[in-house]
Formats: sequence, C-alpha cells, structure tokens
Amino acid sequence: MSEKRLLAQSDIYDVYERDGFAVREYKDNMYKEKCLYAALTHARVETTLVNSFIKIPTLHEVSVVDGRWSVTMDFIKGKTMQQLMEENPENMDKYLNQFIDIQTEIHAQYMPLLSKLKDKMTRQIKSLGQIDEIKKYELLTRLDSMPKHIKLCHGNFAPKNIIINDEGTYVINWGSARQGNASADVARTYLLLCLNDPEIAEPYLDKYCLKSGTSKQYVQAWLPIVAAAQLIKGKPEERELLMRWIDVVDYS
Repeated sequence: MSEKRLLAQSDIYDVYERDGFAVREYKDNMYKEKCLYAALTHARVETTLVNSFIKIPTLHEVSVVDGRWSVTMDFIKGKTMQQLMEENPENMDKYLNQFIDIQTEIHAQYMPLLSKLKDKMTRQIKSLGQIDEIKKYELLTRLDSMPKHIKLCHGNFAPKNIIINDEGTYVINWGSARQGNASADVARTYLLLCLNDPEIAEPYLDKYCLKSGTSKQYVQAWLPIVAAAQLIKGKPEERELLMRWIDVVDYS
C-alpha cells in the first residue's frame, strides 16, 4: 500500500489520497456510527444523481484502516470552484451562476429516504449550551413553522466542495446531506460564505433568489436557525457573528 497524502481535515475526520482513491478516516472509534451513516447517505445520493449532469464520486467500501473507520471512494482530480474563483476573479459572475445552477439541480431531486434536515436542526438547537431556554424555544417554534419539503439538501454546499475537470462537474462531501427545504440549504450556503468568503455572500444570495424566484426574506428567515445549528461546532472565531444572526429576528 502506497503512502497517503493529506487532502483535507475536519474536527472528526481526515481525508487522504492513497492508491488513486480518496479515503475519509474518522479520528476516533466513537465516530463509527457517523462513518456508517455518511456512507449510507452518500450511496443514496449517488443513486439519485445517476441521471443528473452533476457527478459524484463512486463509493467503493467502508472499512477499518490503521485502526480507524474509513470510507473509500474515487479521488477526483481537477480544481475546486473556489480555486477557480481565486485564480480568475474577472469570471466571478460566471462562476456564481454556475454555482447556483448546480445547487438548483441538487434541490430538484427528491430524497424521501434520507433523514430530515428539520430533525437534525432540532437536535442541534436543543443541545446548545450557549443560548438560554427561551431563545431555544423561539428558534424551535420558528423551525417547526417552516414548510416541510423532501428536496435533496447538500448541507455543506460551498465552492470548495465542487471539483471541475474535463469529465464534468463533481460535487463532493455529502455526509451532511438530508431531505428538507431548499431555502434552508441556501441559507446554510450563505452563512458559510459569510464566514469564509464574505465578498461573494451577498452577490450569491441576490443571484440565487433572482434566478430561482425565491423571496430573499424567506431565505433570511432561516438564518437564525442555521446560525444556531452552526453554533454547535463551538468555533470561537464564529461565535460573535452567529450570535448576531440568532438575535436579529423579532420572534413575536
């Protein structure tokens, strides 16, 4: 077996390239359930997108590698959309339109077999220690009042998770995918852009709403909810901005 090359890291797993495959290795045996669920989620999305212009890496196996639970799939060569945006800022408008077209195609898929995004957000908000019980109740009440959909939501849709090469457009990192409301997924993308690529956050949201015919106010109504869900990650550098979003809405 050849040496592995680190591609990406998160709090709970590392992603390596080895022997022509991408291997996601979870850092602790306590993440066994997360590993298995992420593999199941990926497999279901892979089947759903088989007739779409969006490509997804093929999942090959779930195993234990070097004592770690791991998921092995195709390693996709190419440049991420984030790299292309950074290298060609004069083409930003084109990339944003392409970015939105990909997300719209994802939301056009119906995924009744995936677990519900609302259920995940409910668990995240209930487990928060950073906000009081009254605000939790207000957030959960707002969440419960939102329309219930079964559209495919990526859950982590950002330019870094799109790879473009001569074979087409690949979307990676499907472990957070759920069935739910597309506008919740858009609000989540907007939040990620505000945290990591703030200069394109507003242009993205404006373009998405214009192209999809979605009310901007409707997407913004999800922001306190997705901000609270993000708060559970416990990143100090994000806390101030997230708390402002959580506090901004009049819940009366």
